Amino acid sequence: MQPNIAIINGHPFAKSYCTALSEAYKKGAIASGSEVRSIHIGSLSFEPNLKYGYHQRLELEEDLLAAQETIRWADHLVFVYPIWWGTVPAVLKGFIDRVFLPGFAYRNRPNSMFWDKLLSGKSARLIVTMDTPSWYYRWVYKQAGHHVMKRGTLQFCGVNPVKITEISPVKSSTDKQREKWLADVEKLGLKRS
Repeated sequence: MQPNIAIINGHPFAKSYCTALSEAYKKGAIASGSEVRSIHIGSLSFEPNLKYGYHQRLELEEDLLAAQETIRWADHLVFVYPIWWGTVPAVLKGFIDRVFLPGFAYRNRPNSMFWDKLLSGKSARLIVTMDTPSWYYRWVYKQAGHHVMKRGTLQFCGVNPVKITEISPVKSSTDKQREKWLADVEKLGLKRS
């Protein structure tokens, strides 16, 4: 059975290279026989600020309810986004804050330091673009943004395994290099990984 795949483009600009990477993955996944749904966070209409923290629940906008349904439906989540200031763009962070809520992504246990991981059984791939060279991001920044997404968000909610594909440095890359990266990402889609 082919997995259902949700591709979540976390770049706010519709004509970004991340959008091209999202489409390349989608092309490969569809060719493999998977059913694919896409979420382009930059085109959603929602309040990205969790204004009251967890003290008062904001009603979810229609776009966020649809996003939750897509995430619930998917077996495999693919997040495509740039690293900005060491981590995810603000709109992606706001999306996570508003969508990955208690009762949807995890559930606290009464009188316990443990929690239920409500997204268990799903896997994920992070396709991350950077202008920083990979070696520099690893050794100087200690891959802070990767740890937040992989461990602090997805694995916290039960999504495992979470694999990461880094594409860098984008700013100094040639058209030929960008085409190669698109082909590589399409192959990831073909393998549904």
